[in-house]
Amino acid sequence: MPDQRELPLAFPELSPETPFIPVRMVNEFVYCPRLAYLEWVQGEFAHSADTVDGGIKHKRVDKPSGALPEAPEEEERIHARSVSLSSTRLGITAKLDLVEGEGTRVTPVDYKRGKRPHVAAGAYDPERVQVCAQGLLLREHGYECDEAVIYFVASKERVRVPFDDTLLEQTVSAIQALRGLGAGGQIPPPLEDSPKCPRCSLVGICLPDEVRFLNQPGPEPRPLFPAVQDATPLYVQSPKGYVRKDGERFSIEVEKQAVASARIGEVSQIAVFGFASLTAGALHECFRRGIPVSWHSYGGWFVGHTVGTGHHNVETRTDQYRASFEPRIGLGLARGWVAAKIANCRTMLRRNWRGGVQGWDDPDDEPFEQAPAPPGESTAPEELMVALKNDGGRAMRAQSFEELLGYEGTAAGRYFQNFSSMLRQGVDAEMSFDFMGRNRRPPKDPVNALLSFAYSMLTREWTIALSAVGLDPYRGFYHKPRFARPALALDMMEPFRPLVADSAVLTAINNGEVRPTDFVRAAGGCNMSDSGRKRFIAVFERRMEQEVTHPIFRYRISYRRLFEVQARLLTRHLAGEIPEYPNFVTR
Repeated sequence: MPDQRELPLAFPELSPETPFIPVRMVNEFVYCPRLAYLEWVQGEFAHSADTVDGGIKHKRVDKPSGALPEAPEEEERIHARSVSLSSTRLGITAKLDLVEGEGTRVTPVDYKRGKRPHVAAGAYDPERVQVCAQGLLLREHGYECDEAVIYFVASKERVRVPFDDTLLEQTVSAIQALRGLGAGGQIPPPLEDSPKCPRCSLVGICLPDEVRFLNQPGPEPRPLFPAVQDATPLYVQSPKGYVRKDGERFSIEVEKQAVASARIGEVSQIAVFGFASLTAGALHECFRRGIPVSWHSYGGWFVGHTVGTGHHNVETRTDQYRASFEPRIGLGLARGWVAAKIANCRTMLRRNWRGGVQGWDDPDDEPFEQAPAPPGESTAPEELMVALKNDGGRAMRAQSFEELLGYEGTAAGRYFQNFSSMLRQGVDAEMSFDFMGRNRRPPKDPVNALLSFAYSMLTREWTIALSAVGLDPYRGFYHKPRFARPALALDMMEPFRPLVADSAVLTAINNGEVRPTDFVRAAGGCNMSDSGRKRFIAVFERRMEQEVTHPIFRYRISYRRLFEVQARLLTRHLAGEIPEYPNFVTR
């Protein structure tokens, strides 16, 4: 019997607090160091078609069918599935799909969902390193192990992987390098135009092409994120409604009568209004699947959201908190947000100016975003456009938060003074909306009620998006933190107030989807009726799902996906990976 080779490199002594490295992370590290860092250090994960299919392929394998004997007999046959092993010396842990052998001589068998690749070694390096690490674990537990087997499910082929000196050294080096990477706290750079990226489940989190482009402009980024997202928000507005889990569906009931249902896998978030509620089973399912639940007052005011254990990425929050105490960083970000907001307000006025022309009422008109200007309508005054452009320029040169607030207030005054010029005035009095200026808490007219509700909806979307990427939505840079105020969400939504919230309001009014009769005036305020709120939510959701061309990356993307991209770009900026946060400014 040949002697087993010793490990070519010595492992340092590990402290008791040092976490074990999962062997699958060693595979990821050899495949892409950035991927391993995102998963192991920052706790990021996302499913793709490949990971879901791989999980299905492993269902049978993952069922334990035996255990390794502590002191195997010389002739004892071993066939054990789903074997968990770890080593304090190596600092690694793994669940082995299958271990087979006789006596003390064993072979780990690792299942892979795909077909055997046509390469000389029979398998790619990441898979070979992974099974070699499994073999090292078996050696640590007193077994003889000189090779492993990789079983490719799709092609039903077994590939032998001998543990030669080169593979052993590569495996040990990868383990040590990954441990050093985790201790260093510095995310590796993305791969350059790699063919690995399109099929990676974390490509929408990693943003490899975007990060590269923002550091060194070159070819436009590939749209590597999922093109279609089937999951949508579920709204529960009935005060007596509650949501319960019914198998693989959420069932909405009112007074014990089912009124609607939705597949759990097709729900991205649940928005609850008033005193509607969720059962414990529904809440637990939301926590397990990472579905956030947002809570609103009956009138639509956003009061908070509920998630499970939250995002595990401590590094991102540490970067955020550290930067929030640097006035220079905060002012730089705030200038960009305000300037982008002013530019987008200017674009809204330019695109949708109606000039107060009376009597134009075309029932066959397309939604205002796509419709050409009707006959006889004027264009936005040039002096207004110049004034807003100058406001944006001054905002970018502001030397203090106080100065910036002044420029933002001036621009907001110009914008809302002319907001009524974007409203469609019909012949029918029941279709006409008057707007004399912005007011709130409470809003005193239907247009202001719509704007306040739309901003509350936008705040919710940004609070959820920021929480999902590991940022604290309550620690801002421009909006000062205070109790129960999602300051960072308010910061990030500034450029999107005109593009999403105001746009939804204009669409609802100008297309007649919401009418003045859908509002109730009481106690000096104005609120939407249940039916009016329901119709406006539909308009808002259409806007969130509408695709736009990203002005920097030039690919098409929905606003909901855009919020996630922008949130992740902020994390990259705070981590020092990109020099500036790129604001979204439409043209």
